[in-house]
Amino acid sequence: MAKRSSLFIRIVEGKNLPAKDITGSSDPYCIVKIDNEAIIRTATVWKTLSPFWGEEYEVHLPPSFHNVSFYVMDEDALSRDDVIGKVCLPLDVLAKHPKGYSGWLNLTEIDPDEEVQGEIHLLIEILGSNVARKLRCRVFEARDLARKDRNGASDPFVRVRYHGKTQESSVVKKSCYPRWNETFEFDLDESATEKLCVEVWDWDLVSRNDFLGKVVFNIQGLQTIQQEEGWFRLRPDKSKPRVDEGNLGSLQLQVRLRDETVLPSSYYQPLVQLLCQEVKMGPKDGKIPLITLIDETTTAECRQEVAINLVKLFLGQGLAKEFLDLLFKLELDKTCEPNTLFRSNSLASKSMESFLKVAGMQYLHSILGPTINRVFEEKKYVELDPSKVEIKDVGCSGLHRIQTESEVIQQSAQHLQSYLGELLAAIAKSVKMCPANIRATFRQLFTRVGERFPENKHKNVKFIAVTSFLSLRFFSPAVMSPKLFHLREKHADARTSRTLLLLAKAIQTIGNMDTAASRAKEAWMAPLQPTIQQGVAHMKEFITKLVDIEEKEELDLQKALTLQTLIVKEGPLFIHKTKGKGPLMSSSFKKLYFSLTSEALSFAKTPSSKKSSFITLSNIRAAEKVEEKSFGNSHVMQIIYMDETGQSETAYLQCKCVNELNQWLSALRKVCVNNSEMLCSYHPGVFRGDKWSCCHQKDKSGLGCDKTRHGVTLQEWNDPLDPDLESQLIFRHLLGVREAMREKYQELMLEKRENGLSQSEAPENMDGPTRLFHVLQDLEEAHHKASIANKDKNCLVELQT
Repeated sequence: MAKRSSLFIRIVEGKNLPAKDITGSSDPYCIVKIDNEAIIRTATVWKTLSPFWGEEYEVHLPPSFHNVSFYVMDEDALSRDDVIGKVCLPLDVLAKHPKGYSGWLNLTEIDPDEEVQGEIHLLIEILGSNVARKLRCRVFEARDLARKDRNGASDPFVRVRYHGKTQESSVVKKSCYPRWNETFEFDLDESATEKLCVEVWDWDLVSRNDFLGKVVFNIQGLQTIQQEEGWFRLRPDKSKPRVDEGNLGSLQLQVRLRDETVLPSSYYQPLVQLLCQEVKMGPKDGKIPLITLIDETTTAECRQEVAINLVKLFLGQGLAKEFLDLLFKLELDKTCEPNTLFRSNSLASKSMESFLKVAGMQYLHSILGPTINRVFEEKKYVELDPSKVEIKDVGCSGLHRIQTESEVIQQSAQHLQSYLGELLAAIAKSVKMCPANIRATFRQLFTRVGERFPENKHKNVKFIAVTSFLSLRFFSPAVMSPKLFHLREKHADARTSRTLLLLAKAIQTIGNMDTAASRAKEAWMAPLQPTIQQGVAHMKEFITKLVDIEEKEELDLQKALTLQTLIVKEGPLFIHKTKGKGPLMSSSFKKLYFSLTSEALSFAKTPSSKKSSFITLSNIRAAEKVEEKSFGNSHVMQIIYMDETGQSETAYLQCKCVNELNQWLSALRKVCVNNSEMLCSYHPGVFRGDKWSCCHQKDKSGLGCDKTRHGVTLQEWNDPLDPDLESQLIFRHLLGVREAMREKYQELMLEKRENGLSQSEAPENMDGPTRLFHVLQDLEEAHHKASIANKDKNCLVELQT
């Protein structure tokens, strides 16, 4: 049994932000921190006080975090970025909204005394006889303190206060992981109600000391147990009243915390087997498929999530094609008009859309990547709509005359025809690049639609059925918003965004097979008509080749894909291996091309050159962040691994931004999830000279001063499948709609009886749903028992403490 927490975050938009630039505007972006650790950075939206981001993230993390904070920043090219304001959502607030928190939240100013982090290791005990008792506080060490100085560290000391008396520790210079090992004693006043307060401060020579956090103890409670030792989380100083600095604007967020208790695989087998059996059997005369019940009772609000969970489950079982084929048949049975086929957000549409994202994202990148990059790099002014043409944005021609509206439109059409032609050529050549399971699924769709709507009456329907997913739900959205499909790191500016929108419209028109209705809707797209008509012919030819795949070829392609080592992540990074006692500088990093597979992390000089070295995944012991002060850069990670001789080595890799850093850490942690010898602690600094830069320890091979964070990962489209988690998520959904499924089943059964189904046949027809309800009840009982056992375990731990 495992407890897993995930945090879904959608940063929608901001409004009424204050102007931070002399132009009267700002360049806002968001930083998301979980317990003061930066996890996510959105793209910058330039020159606006009402930015729209629309970015979604899912973070897997231990259930012990305390809060998630959103910092809205203003990007500056020449100076440090300005902080506009923040929104903080504590764990208890998120726990009160099981369906997720959604809405607008006002930004508040940053109070330095609330920006605390880290923990302190203390031993508090009461000593002596009843006559002269002493209160002793031993301060061992602290970890992950806030960085208050420009060097990326702090100079921490401890101030202990009790009953009007104050004692202070020595100052540990340049460390966020200080070790004091100092003891403080006070005369215990039995009648006093005053609490013991342990504060941590950053010492400054010329300015006032900075507050780093505090821990407060109730001495009356301590007298019962006599002593208390452990790591205690540092808390902010809430004693000062908040000063209202005026309106800082607001942020629209959607945040959902989900805690899942995942049982061992054996508990989910009856549910998985039942669903797989239903998919293999397909719809039978007189029977009501379980998938129909799930479809009918799943609301629009959660249909996307249910669809992706089912797709991942059946992908893991090797039945994704069969599952989607069943949905195709059920959807076709309900559809009378071919022009409405797969146009709604049904379970079939959402499942196919999810399947393409999970199984085809690498294919999408290879097709769209070059054209999208070209659009971003060229930054051409493109506009076809006469009502939106802005002559001033175009500039002058070589003869120093302003271009006319018709010239702008003609030039824009040439640019779009070039982009569209390049994109269509890439699609036409990509048949063999398309994953075999996607091709086979489109073959099934093509065949089913052709049977339901014969070609002599409905010439293009089976082609449009394919393009309704491939073009309208996959290619076109990715062209329109490349950032959301990981094709670009930043959102497009206004000019590039308009070019991408027009290009996406052209792809949609081709996907609709250039119907008269689509031509009439936006007549100003007419200059692209020759290229669009050509594109329709090329698209039909491409689809004909795409679906022309025999089962043997499908199996051979799938087998070849299984045998080859899949690349989990790749890209350029800077590497530094520590050698000798010299200083470590960011300039000493060397740029190499890294490739992470399911077997090893390797690197070479260029993407095409032979891999020159590698670290076997089974030898990796930790993948963690490095303190900013170590290299003068905040985007450095370390990989601790064992070399061929069994010696511990550390590779330091520098990334270009916080997102890239967290994506690499996440990927490394996922592929090492089954490593049995992962470290529990590590040093976030480097061993320079004769000591660690973080905690100043002189034992190079000693225990680390901070705890590792193996459990913190980001959800990505290429994540390995997790069958137990997917089964649990499906179970939780089915449990929530169980009564709705019962009612729907009875309603459908009544319709069948009215249509002539005999009473004696009913038990046989109820077999599938009845088995499902039994399976759900068994799983519910198993979860209840696991919850009781876990509660008893926690009670035992509390008693022992």
